[in-house]
Formats: sequence, C-alpha cells, structure tokens
Amino acid sequence: MDICVAQYVALCAVTLVIGWLVHWVYRWINPVCNGVLPPGSMGLPVIGETLEFLKASTSLDVPDYFKRRMKRYGLVFKTSLLGQAAVVSTDAEVNRFILQQEGTLFRVGYPRALTKIFGEESIEAFHGTIHKFIRRCAFMLFGLQSLKEVLLPEMESAVRERLAAWATMPSVDVRGDAPDILFELVTRKCLGFDSTRSRELRNKFEVLFSGLCSFPIYFPGTPFYRCMQARKNVQKTVRDTLAERLATPGKKHGDLLDIIVEELQGEEPLISENFATDMVSTLLFASVFTLSGTIAVAFKSLHDNPDVVHALEKENRAMLKGRKGGNSGLTWEEYKSLTFTNEVTNEIIRISNAALVVFRKTLTDAQVNGYTIPAGWLVIVNPMAVHLNGELFEDPLKFNPWRWMDESKRSTMLKNFMPFGAGMRVCPGAEFVKLFITLTLHILVTEYRWEEMKGTNVFRSGEVMFPQGYPIRLRPQND
Repeated sequence: MDICVAQYVALCAVTLVIGWLVHWVYRWINPVCNGVLPPGSMGLPVIGETLEFLKASTSLDVPDYFKRRMKRYGLVFKTSLLGQAAVVSTDAEVNRFILQQEGTLFRVGYPRALTKIFGEESIEAFHGTIHKFIRRCAFMLFGLQSLKEVLLPEMESAVRERLAAWATMPSVDVRGDAPDILFELVTRKCLGFDSTRSRELRNKFEVLFSGLCSFPIYFPGTPFYRCMQARKNVQKTVRDTLAERLATPGKKHGDLLDIIVEELQGEEPLISENFATDMVSTLLFASVFTLSGTIAVAFKSLHDNPDVVHALEKENRAMLKGRKGGNSGLTWEEYKSLTFTNEVTNEIIRISNAALVVFRKTLTDAQVNGYTIPAGWLVIVNPMAVHLNGELFEDPLKFNPWRWMDESKRSTMLKNFMPFGAGMRVCPGAEFVKLFITLTLHILVTEYRWEEMKGTNVFRSGEVMFPQGYPIRLRPQND
C-alpha cells in the first residue's frame, strides 16, 4: 500500500515537472506581449540563437546570421541572444528612430554578459545626471578643442613612432599590434602611465578583448572566464592607481584622474570609486581596442586598391608641397583640407563596421513598424546592415572612396551613415577616430610602402576582424 502511494506521489511530481517544463518552453517560444511581436524565432531555451550569432563570418559582408533572418522575417525580427529576449533592427529608418528616442522609449542597455564585463555601475550610470559627468570626461579627452590644441600633434607623434618601429621588424601583425599606436597616449591622458605601465595594462586588455563576444559560461578554461579574470586584473590596476591619487589629492597630473579625484572629494560626489574604476576601464577599452580591426581593414583595402593609394599619395604630397614653415606637423586646417583622404576614412569606417551592433533596452512597450517591443527587452541596432545595403550604397562591398564625392547621392549616404550612433548618444570620440585614421593614412602613403606576408582572407568572429591576424612587411619608401 505504501509503495503504491509513493509511486503515485512520484508520478504526480514527475507530471508536474514535465508540465512546468512544457509550459516554460512554450513561453520561451511564445513570449508574452501586449501587442504583436515582430516575426522571428527565439531559438533553443536559454541558448537561444547565440551560437549562430557568434559563428565566424567569412567576409566583411553582413554575417549569415543576419542575412538569413532578414530574408525570412524582414528587416526587424525577434530573437534571443546571450540568454535574453531581443528585437534586432537592420532597417535604416527604424535604427534612426530607436537611437533618437533616447530617454523616452529606449535607453542604453547591454546583455547581462557584457554588463558583467564592463561593470553594472558604469552601465547604469549612462542615464541621468551622472551621464553628464561621463560626457564631460569624454570631451575632456576626445573633444574638438582637445583634438585641435593638444591631441593632434601628440597623435601624429604616436603614429610616426609606431610605424617607424614596425618598419624595423621582419613582419608585424597589424590587427594585433594596432592598439599599440595609441594605447600609450590614451593611458597617459587617463592615468598618467609611462610606457612600461602602459604595456602591462595593454596585455591585460588584450585577454579581455579576446573573450568579449564569447558565450557567458563562467567556468575555468572558457573564453568568458578568461575575459572576466582579465577584467579583474584591469580593475585592480585602475583601482590601485586611483587610490594612490586619492592619497595625494594636491598633486596634479593633467589627466582624467585629476577630474575624477576632484569629483570624489567634493561635498556631494556624483560617482563612487567603483564607478570611477569601471568608467576609466571602459573608456580605455572603447578609445583604442575597437580601432584594431579598422586599421587592419585600412591596410588590406589600400593593399588591394593601388588606385586609391595613388590618389591618396597625390593629394597628401600636394598638401605637403604647399605647406609653409618647413617640417611642421599636420595642422587642423590641413587635416580638414584633405578632402579625398577624409572620404577614404569614411569608406574604411563604412566597410569595416567595427561596432557590429548597438545595444538599447526598452523603457516601456514600444511601437515600431506596427510591432510591439515589450518593456525590458533588449534592442539591437545593426548599422552594418545599413552600411552594406546595396540600395543605399551602390556595390556596397567594393572599396570605393569616390562614392562619397557623388553629390547626387552624398546626402542620402550621410543620412544613413551611423557608425558612431545618432541623437544625444552619438559617440564623443567620433572625430578622434576619424583624425587617427586620417593621420595614419597621411603618414603611410607619403613615407612607407608595404606588402602582405601571405594571402589573408578577411573574416570576422563576433566583432573581431582578422581574428587570426593580418601580417605585413612595412618599409620606408626610400629604403
């Protein structure tokens, strides 16, 4: 009798568990929505469609993950990535709408995995009054006045020094070594580091970067685990440096930490020490490491298009020939006068798409193209799909800087060119990035020649372009 009761109870328990699992899977596949969700698939429970999203792409074209869904569901579709329900937009108009509705329908929001990497405090602080403090710090580093008066000559010196060092080596991996060009400069501006401490911090960031787009499994041996360990090491370096500065607040260094220390020691500081650590780490990462793939694409694109190199060299040599005052460095006026060089920079940014996606989160149920995106969902804006849209950019995979000089199409292209976001959240480092690329092009085509060490196919894994590197041999033109 007792056995029969026990079996009955066990059967009921198993039935309840199975029923709960079936209900949970049903709800996963069919999320609750006070309206009509965009078409799409939520993929497997928990995993969602993450594995296909992270799959390597064999070119700089829009990855197959997006292509297949755009073809099947349209330009706006639902999915689940990194354990979160999301809506993806590859539509130019919808992208603009989402980015311009900051603070009303949408706000900055990241997958939980990235939030853990960059710190919850720094992500949450992208809203409200603290955001103004962040913008002030960013403009102090990368703003127009700083670029004109301080950073331009320092950036030119950094680029010249690094390219000269590369030219002494048998070969150099552009993708892996590109961050070295500016990392020492940026760490000096942020933390007051010398070259030795910069190199130590740079190595820690490289490990963090390699696991950035991995599946969030925190277990020894996984890329995500190594990434999180690297984050701890970066945080410790920044935290220790901040502690040293707080112990001697009267000593000024003319860097970002001066502003942070002043704020922390005010009567009612807007930020905490933990937030300051997260913010500095994120700024360092964003200002340098996202450029590594872009610079590799620049070298590759110029290597494959000698006509572009010829036109670049002609314009830059003409500018140097007309320069007054001998061997002075590039001025802001000269930078702005390099019309074709700046169009090459635009084309490099357009075709490289260093920021594969831009993350937002809904503040309330949002209506987009007749669909409803539920409150709290992740929203993924894909500028790449727009930049490589053949209806907006003719023959989009062709590296063609001259396209930007066609006045009949230029306004439409610029309207849909959003590599740095849009609205109030436009990246404060946009001009910094453009200036850096233009400086590199200017010095490269007037002083150096280069060749690929071996045939290198362009592909990306997550947001990492040339994950296996891009080796070249760089030599002075007069060698």
